[in-house]
Parts: sequence; C-alpha cells; structure tokens
Amino acid sequence: MNEFEKYTFKLLAKEVLENAKQPLSAEEIWKHAQESGLDKKLNSDGRTPWNSISAQIYTDIKNNLNSVFYQYSQKPAKFYLKQNEIKPGASNVSSGESDPKFMERDLHPLLTAFVFGNSHFKCCSKTIYHEKSNKTGKGKNKWLHPDIVGVYFPFGDYSKATLNIIESFNENPIKLFSFEMKITIDMQHLREYFFQAVSNSSWANEGYLVALNYSKDSELMDEMRSLNNAFGIGFIQLNAENVEQSEILLPAKGRQIDWEMVNRLVDENPDFKTFIDWITEDFQVKKVKSKYDEVLSPEEMQIHVNKHHIAQSSIF
Repeated sequence: MNEFEKYTFKLLAKEVLENAKQPLSAEEIWKHAQESGLDKKLNSDGRTPWNSISAQIYTDIKNNLNSVFYQYSQKPAKFYLKQNEIKPGASNVSSGESDPKFMERDLHPLLTAFVFGNSHFKCCSKTIYHEKSNKTGKGKNKWLHPDIVGVYFPFGDYSKATLNIIESFNENPIKLFSFEMKITIDMQHLREYFFQAVSNSSWANEGYLVALNYSKDSELMDEMRSLNNAFGIGFIQLNAENVEQSEILLPAKGRQIDWEMVNRLVDENPDFKTFIDWITEDFQVKKVKSKYDEVLSPEEMQIHVNKHHIAQSSIF
C-alpha cells in the first residue's frame, strides 16, 4: 500500500489473512486485527466492523476478476487468499489433486442456461445474494434463501384465449422453482446439503439440489432416492462440457406455493423481492421483459467455463 492509498477493511482482511495463514470468518478476521493492532489503522467507529469486512470481500470477489480473495467455505462463511488456496479440511500442503479454483456462483450460468432450454423447466432464473439479506437475529436466516430461483411463464405454450380461460378459473399457470447449488456432493455431506435444499425450497412449486460432481457409489444414490421420496427435492447434475446434457437424475415432487414463506423472503431479501416484482410485471403484460440472469450462448458458455477453469472432477 502506498502512502496515498486509504486503508480499508479489504486491505485489513488481506493483511490479517497473510499473517494468519489459514481461512477465517469475518468475525475472526476482526478479532485477529484487534489482537495485532491493525484495527487502529482504520478510520472507523462502526459497531459491526465484521459486516464491513465481509461486504467488502464479497464485493471484491464478485466484481474483480483479479481478486486476491476466495470464499473457502459457505457455512460458516470463511475467506482465504488465492495465493494460499487449500482444500477444506486439509493442511496447506500441496499433495494430489488440487481443489477447484472456481466458486459455486461460477456454476450459476450453467444452471441458468440448462433450465432455460430444458423442456421441463423452460424458466427464467435469478441469482439470490444471501449477503444482502437482513442480519437481525443470529441464525434467523440460516438455510432460508435458495441460491437461484426460477419462474416458468406459459406465454409461449398457450394462446391468449387459453390464458384467459385459465385465469377465469382462478388457476395459476406460473411455476416457481428453487435451486440449491453445490460443487460436489459426497456421502459425508449429503444429508446436510439435502436438508438445506428442503429448508430453502419449501416456498416453491419444485425444489432442486444441483451439483457439478457427485459420488457415484450406490449408497449415496440409494440415500438420495430415499430422501427424494420422503421430501420431494429433486437432483440435477450439471455437465460442464455440454450444458444441454445436464440431467435431472431425480425429479422433484410438485406442490402448492407457500405464500407465507414467499412473503417472508420478500421481506428478508431485496433480490427475492425484485424477482417477485418482475414476475408480477411480466405476467400483467403477458411478456418476459424483465432482466433475469443472462442466458449465455454456447460460445459464451465455453468462454465462461474456460475462464473459471470449470471441469468435472476426475475423482467422482
């Protein structure tokens, strides 16, 4: 940092992580900063400095292709430096196959393209940023928000006359989808990930757990089928080489929309509120005009996959 560069929470986080040599949560970063005296370099008297730390790191990861940070884990959210990247649960020693360099959100364009073109979904989707949600109440919003939400509009499948008669019978031709994204699913984490999807998909017509990689052993699939039968959450495997070849390995069970939960999500997260507002506006004009997540062309998708080094794991 030169003498003219303002010392920020982002710079503080970088310095702390360089010294700590291990992934840390925003709260842990602030604690280390206080112990080392780095907090004194900030011109800030905010009561929740760890919120500023996480916000600045998240923003840098999202907007800066050359960000020095990456998110090491989701729950709890911990951050580390790309130059020191390590596998979760492993020591910082290089051995064997390295952990993927891409993040879960780098997979969102793959799912967006798949569900837009797949005949079962034919839906427009929107990423929900968890970090924008209200923070009141410790643990209040845990497993509340899906990673991606989707909406199917019937405009291309039904004539105007048919849509009118559907409305006259007070039937809702719109379908809402919820997707929980993971890079890899193995037996150790299956139930945690599955019940996360159960929790944050309860409001939608259909809820799905989505992964790029999953363990092919029969025990995992048997357990997933059992959970699917009991709770109705489907499973999608993404295909990084050919998105159109992604598969619905287990279909979700359809259900009625839980409007109470929709209302709660609208109150808690501005991205979800925007999503609901867009659906209302588009249905009123019988045309999709809102700016849902961009659907990349096959050429653009290949560029995206190469840029983020997205690839199916050879160990699964």
